[in-house]
Amino acid sequence: MPATIEVNKQSVKDLLSSGREHKFLIPEYQRPYAWGYDQIETLFEDLWDFATSDTGGFDNKGTYFLGSIVSFENENGEQEIIDGQQRITSLFLLLRAIYTYLQNMKEKPKAAFNFINQIEPAIWETDKETGDVFYSKILIKSLVMSDEGNEELRKILETGIANPDAKDNYSKNYNRFLVLLKNKAQENPLQIYSFFYAILNQAILFPIKAYSQDDALKIFSTLNDRGLPLSDSDIFKATIYNSLNSEQKKSFINKWKELEESAEYIGESTQQLFYYYMFFLRAKNKDVKTTTPGLRKYFTENKDKLLDLSLLDNLALILDLFKVINIHDSIDEDWSKDVNVKKSLDILSSYPNEFWKYPVVIYYISYHKLDNFCVLFNSFLNKLIVELLSKYLVTPTINAVKGDILKLDSLIIDSSLPVFDFKPVDQEALKNTIKTPHKSVTRMLLKILAYQKQDSLLPDKWEIEHIFPQKWQPTYFSNHSTDEINEKIEHLGNKVPFEKKLNIIASNGYFDKKKEEYAKSSIQIVKDLIAYGHEWNLDSIAERDVRVTDTIMGLFLKWNNEYKINNSDLLENSLPSEEDLARIEEYKKRGWIKE
Repeated sequence: MPATIEVNKQSVKDLLSSGREHKFLIPEYQRPYAWGYDQIETLFEDLWDFATSDTGGFDNKGTYFLGSIVSFENENGEQEIIDGQQRITSLFLLLRAIYTYLQNMKEKPKAAFNFINQIEPAIWETDKETGDVFYSKILIKSLVMSDEGNEELRKILETGIANPDAKDNYSKNYNRFLVLLKNKAQENPLQIYSFFYAILNQAILFPIKAYSQDDALKIFSTLNDRGLPLSDSDIFKATIYNSLNSEQKKSFINKWKELEESAEYIGESTQQLFYYYMFFLRAKNKDVKTTTPGLRKYFTENKDKLLDLSLLDNLALILDLFKVINIHDSIDEDWSKDVNVKKSLDILSSYPNEFWKYPVVIYYISYHKLDNFCVLFNSFLNKLIVELLSKYLVTPTINAVKGDILKLDSLIIDSSLPVFDFKPVDQEALKNTIKTPHKSVTRMLLKILAYQKQDSLLPDKWEIEHIFPQKWQPTYFSNHSTDEINEKIEHLGNKVPFEKKLNIIASNGYFDKKKEEYAKSSIQIVKDLIAYGHEWNLDSIAERDVRVTDTIMGLFLKWNNEYKINNSDLLENSLPSEEDLARIEEYKKRGWIKE
């Protein structure tokens, strides 16, 4: 078996000339050629400074390092570029500009013919016997999707002509190289050939040739520190694109571009959309393994051939869901305008990891067309909140619910009222943890409490307000230790969500002074504090601890029982007991649970 990686130091001339045996390919999944004037002028000026320094030029043995090129030999025998496409493309354009400059000289000195002969086999195929140049057979080809300049690159390298008014980067950069060369030649005629020599022979690249595309991508991800590495979705994009006919390709490019732009706008990515969709496909196949497969391996090696044109519709559907979750926008479905559904999704969005997203995505894809989806969805979301938050409060570890979530994913496929077969939580232990929750779920709990008091979502920018300030004067207390006070300050009973701007103004003031800012809040749970007539102290915190604990426990009971009622035809003995219903009514009377 060939070696996995091959690394050799090569000059620009040697590396580009290797394209005669194995042409360079910029594949479809690469991003468009994006270098502009700043990058190509920096490249040009850096090479000029080196060539005219004490270490560059004919009489010196210095080298100038241009970076690495990561590639692998594909099934067509081409050097498929994974990293370095901007650099290698710019070098081809620069050499073509030098060649054009030399060819256009009215009287060519012997040196001009020397460099013409060196450049020709670095850009085009040449006859091995006669040395004749086949200008139409260039050594690099770009297939980048949605890059209309691909053909311009070919034309420039073949003809040496670029439209001066063209907008593509290939044409603009090539024309800029011609101007830079003309200016340097006029200013420094004696050094121009030293410059050409340095570019061809002393500018060094490290081509890293991998055995496979997968190896090349891994190397790129390890080496790359200049920008975003190629994602799996870039590879998927090219795979789907290559399976389409010419008419389908244009439509696909437009849809993909729209998907990428929409995803970026709402704070997701196409990579993440594929990840969510993988969990839906795994659920359909009853895959409940806790080991998550690699995304690229799952989609490219799956026997069901998952990468086709229809996949875009499913990704767009998932994006609609996150449009509601991430930016609280509405889509063309009634549920997205329901404030209770929006509140439940907003509560879940503060869960400390992404496990909540997978069952929500699967449920939405599976049942969003049902007439009663809004009711079913809200009941499902509330039940999910109960299960996830209960487990995390008692066992605050990331993977505590992973196995249960994967089982739930699979059960959702079979029923719009899936059984939540989660490990039970000790209710007494749960109750005892609510007043001192792990900080990772404090925001989630505060949202639950706030949404019992209002029918609008919390503002986007809010912070956790400590009603009794975190910084307090030692003289304020005489009968309590510092540790006792600091511990009590962090109780849930001493916290509310508060607009960031107002929180900055309120700062660490005491209760009476902060009431003025509380009155300006749009958050009802904060405004309600104004009616509290006494000074806020440790007893106030203890009193509110009891109320918020009872509110949370009451809601959990209510949401559990609502889900049981919906599920009564599926589960034996699932209806709430008379004791449960009585307790719920009592909580409603106390105002701890909204109707």
